[in-house]
Amino acid sequence: MEKNIEELRNVALVAHVGSGKTSLAEAMLFNGKAITRSGKVDDGTSNLDFEPEEIKRGITISTSFHNLAWKKHTINLIDTPGDDNFLSDTKFSLQAADGVVLVIDATAGVKVGTEKVWAFADEEELPRIIFINKLDRERADFFKVMEEASQILDIKATPVFLPIGAEDKFEGLVDLIRKKAYFYSKDGSGKFESSDVPNDMEGIFEEWREKMLENIVEVSDELMEKYLEGEELSPAEIEETFTQGVKSGRIVPIACGSAILNMGVPQLMDLIIQGLPSPLERGSQEGTKPGSEEAVERPSSVDAPFSALVFKTVADPFAGKLTLLRVLSGTLKSDSTVYNANKEAKQKFGQLLLMEGKKQRPVEAAGPGDIVAIAKLKQTSTGDTLCVENDPVVYKSAESIPPVISYAVGAKVKGSEDKVFTSLAKLLEEDPALKMERDQSTAEIILSGAGQIHLEATCEKLNRKFGVEVDLSLVKVPYRETIKKPVQKVIYRHKKQTGGRGQFAEVHFDVTPLDKGSGFEFDEALSGMNVPRNFVPAVEKGLNEALTNGILAGYPVVGLKVRFYDGKSHDVDSSEMAFKIAASMCLKKALQEANPTMLEPIMELEVTVPEEAMGDVMGDLNGRRGRVLGMDSKDRYQVIKAQVPMAEVLMYALDLNSLTGGRGTFWMKHSHYEEVPAQLTEKVIAASREKE
Repeated sequence: MEKNIEELRNVALVAHVGSGKTSLAEAMLFNGKAITRSGKVDDGTSNLDFEPEEIKRGITISTSFHNLAWKKHTINLIDTPGDDNFLSDTKFSLQAADGVVLVIDATAGVKVGTEKVWAFADEEELPRIIFINKLDRERADFFKVMEEASQILDIKATPVFLPIGAEDKFEGLVDLIRKKAYFYSKDGSGKFESSDVPNDMEGIFEEWREKMLENIVEVSDELMEKYLEGEELSPAEIEETFTQGVKSGRIVPIACGSAILNMGVPQLMDLIIQGLPSPLERGSQEGTKPGSEEAVERPSSVDAPFSALVFKTVADPFAGKLTLLRVLSGTLKSDSTVYNANKEAKQKFGQLLLMEGKKQRPVEAAGPGDIVAIAKLKQTSTGDTLCVENDPVVYKSAESIPPVISYAVGAKVKGSEDKVFTSLAKLLEEDPALKMERDQSTAEIILSGAGQIHLEATCEKLNRKFGVEVDLSLVKVPYRETIKKPVQKVIYRHKKQTGGRGQFAEVHFDVTPLDKGSGFEFDEALSGMNVPRNFVPAVEKGLNEALTNGILAGYPVVGLKVRFYDGKSHDVDSSEMAFKIAASMCLKKALQEANPTMLEPIMELEVTVPEEAMGDVMGDLNGRRGRVLGMDSKDRYQVIKAQVPMAEVLMYALDLNSLTGGRGTFWMKHSHYEEVPAQLTEKVIAASREKE
């Protein structure tokens, strides 16, 4: 088993959407004989993008897993989403990896998604390899993209392969370390012939080999001395130091090829085995004792107590819930019991499963570095630690990316609201980037996510998996109503005489405004016996009911105090009902005299944008009645802090995307309420009347 761990590589493929990482994964699986033919994303036959929502859009929406054998090693492939809408899944899934291959499209270069996934790999401190893909395409430019990557990602470009030819004349690679050339047949078989470096490439080969060596010798002082004194470095010394540099993250090697044509992929697979660490080489995992800050270390060995991190959950209507975990120490066997340290609960389970694309294969046991799934673990969710009960540990999990767009969700079929709620709750377990809440003031179910496509795909999945159809609509802005001036001695008499017993109640109120952020205060200041005290609760109840529905546009009323100081009652005709009605009508009368006004929610907004887009974004915020509070710089980005009315930023995610070419990000949260400007108050009132 120990030997086994050394031969395991957990590799996440990451990229900006559309760079070809799923096609690369297909070629690797084909080369490792895990599949008999390479699937294609474009025609929906991919082994890894198999969900209907993925086939429809031609992108990865949910991370998928597969494994293959290559040169006596096992490679666990983790194919992650690159689209902005689904990056939370990528972030969580990187917790299962020991190394990363970043795929860059040779025709498009480094995009905003490339930078984001690179930052995730930084957070997890994962060693990485860059693969420049699509060299067979028109306008592919290896050297330009390599230059761009070293600048934007702030690395020393260390190419270990150079392409032979470009675009439709791309024929193979030159190996800078081993001084060889590999010529490919372009049939997707991954077969190639080795030969000497072509004569016409001698110059460029020498130039880049020199640059590569300069980067490699920096890893070892001993080698650096030899190199500077002009001594010949042996191939073994170069390879050994290179491997050391990649595993430690000091060297980021650059490989290249075409995933679709399976050119350069076998060399990349060799590089993964040579340069990326095994779970054993990643060293001990650090966690804490449950309920304390005390550090606990777990070595990545089979003999250590069992521990694992749950990094993903899949809601499957047939198999129930699938919990995906990465074993960090010890061994886990099928049909046993584990302890969930976060929930302090024992969990019994049956079969351990290995994920292979859309299929699952049962396995008997899993050791350090293994990525397995367990079905129907009731209390366990993404981010939990599973371990042994007598020696528990909690690992820190990645945090979800905060949602940026919200919609109100309504059931298409009347009466199926509860089913919508319960089915959505199951999808929330699967997708930490989704948030759902019931807005108390508007009674809407609000669904928030990472973008428009994220929420649309969620609704499609809801329908496909649980047969629930929903509509998305704009969130209602929770306006409030309040008063601006105090009114004294407001009197209302409720009197009804019809056959039989009548109704009678009279109340006297003083109404005063409070601070904008405050609610409602009731002050019972009766003296004398005009109103029996048993009617006071009815008066308060009448007021509370009246406050839910303001007189301007029917929004809840806040920020006022009612002093109930006198009234009149009748021995026979007074009742709780009569006093409730009198209180409600008296408040409405007072509101009309007290200069009523509308309040709107103001959001605190933090927008991170590239320098060149700053002017546009600031101008846009001003146009949304925003107040810019300050600015900071963070790396190559500017961070703008502002306060903006909620009504103006309901669809901000989409607008910011178009303003910044997808490079802007933001988060926002509720800050406070402010008065709506007079000209807009009319519009809000008119809109609410129209709805009625």
